[in-house]
Amino acid sequence: MWQAEVRVDLGAIRDNLTLLRDRTAAEVMAVVKGDGYGHGMLPVARAALGAGATWLGACTLGEALELRAAGITAPVLAWLLTPGLPLHEGVAADVDLSAASLAGLAEVVAAARRVGRPARVHLKIDTGLGRSGALAAEWPVLIEAAAKAQADEMIEVVGVWSHFACADEPGHPSIDAQLENFNAALAVAGRYGIAPRVRHIANSAAILTRPDAHFDLVRAGIAMYGLSPIPSHDFGLRPAMTARARVMLTKRVPAGQGVSYGHTYVTPAETTLAVVPFGYADGVPRAASSSAPVALGGQVYRIAGRVCMDQIVLDCGDAPVAAGDLAVLFGPGDDGEPTADDWARVCDTINYEIVTRFGSARVPRHYDGERGTVG
Repeated sequence: MWQAEVRVDLGAIRDNLTLLRDRTAAEVMAVVKGDGYGHGMLPVARAALGAGATWLGACTLGEALELRAAGITAPVLAWLLTPGLPLHEGVAADVDLSAASLAGLAEVVAAARRVGRPARVHLKIDTGLGRSGALAAEWPVLIEAAAKAQADEMIEVVGVWSHFACADEPGHPSIDAQLENFNAALAVAGRYGIAPRVRHIANSAAILTRPDAHFDLVRAGIAMYGLSPIPSHDFGLRPAMTARARVMLTKRVPAGQGVSYGHTYVTPAETTLAVVPFGYADGVPRAASSSAPVALGGQVYRIAGRVCMDQIVLDCGDAPVAAGDLAVLFGPGDDGEPTADDWARVCDTINYEIVTRFGSARVPRHYDGERGTVG
C-alpha cells in the first residue's frame, strides 16, 4: 500500500520516442539525465532503447557508470565533467566523454593513458549559448590538440557537438546564427583531418521544428517524456508521469479558519479541508502554495495556503470527500486532471522543473505501459 506515488507510463515514453524517430533520419539519443527527468533513469533507458534509440545521454560520469553497471551497452555520452573526476573509469567502461577545453581534453588523454586504450571523445563548440563549449577563437587550438591525440591513438573523436539557446522559440534569430557557427566549426575540424561519426546540436525543440539541424544524431529530452519543449504546441506527445496521493484525513472547519503555515489562506465559509501527504520534500514546489491545481473526487481544487514539507491542504467546500480518496496533482489530463504544464504555469516555471522534482526516495515510482496507458 502507498500513500503517495509517482506513476510512469513507459508505453507513453516508447510512443513519444517513436514519434520523434519518425521526424528525423538521424540517430536518436535518449537523454536520461536527472534520473530520467524524474521518471527513473534505468527503466526509461531500457524503454527508449527498445523503441529505437541508439544512444543515451547521461550528463554526469556517475549517471553513465550507473547505466553501465546495470548492463546497458549502448553508446552513452557524459558531458558535465569537472576537473579531477575519475575519467579513467569512464574510459574503461566505454563511456563517451565530452571535451570543451584544452584542460578538459588533457584530462581525458591522461585517463586514456592510464587505462591503456583510446578514449571516445565528443568535442564541444560554444555556438552561442554562452555556457559550456570552446569559443570560436579557441576552437582551432582544441581541434589541433585533438587531432594530435587521435594520431597518437589516445582518443577517438566520435562526435562534434553544441547546444541551442533558443530552439524553444521558433524563428528566433539565434537559431540560424548558431547553425552557421556550428557548420563553421565542423569545417575547421575537417581542415585538421577530424571527421566525427556523429555531429549533433538538435535538442527536443529542434527535432520537432528544425530538420536542417538534425545532422547525424539528435538528442531527445523533454519531448520523450511527453512534454512539449514549446508551450504553444503539443505535437501529439503524451505525458508519461502522474503524481498522486491518498487523502490522509478530512475535517469540517468553520469560516475564518487559517490554513497551513502563516495562515496565508483563511476559509471564507464553513468547509471541508482535505490533507494530502505530498509536500516539498516529495517534489511539490513551494511556489505552488495557494495556486497549484489538484484533482479530487471529480473536481479540481487549488492548494489552500502554503505547501509544507510533507503535505498540502485542499479546501473542498461541501464536497463529499473522505480519507483514502485519490488526489491527483498532475497527469496526462485524460480525466480532466491538471497537467505538469498547468503546474508550470502557476509556479512560473517550466514543465521540465515540475517533473524532475518528483524523485524523492520516500515516494515510490510505479511503472505501467505495455499499451501506453496509465493504470
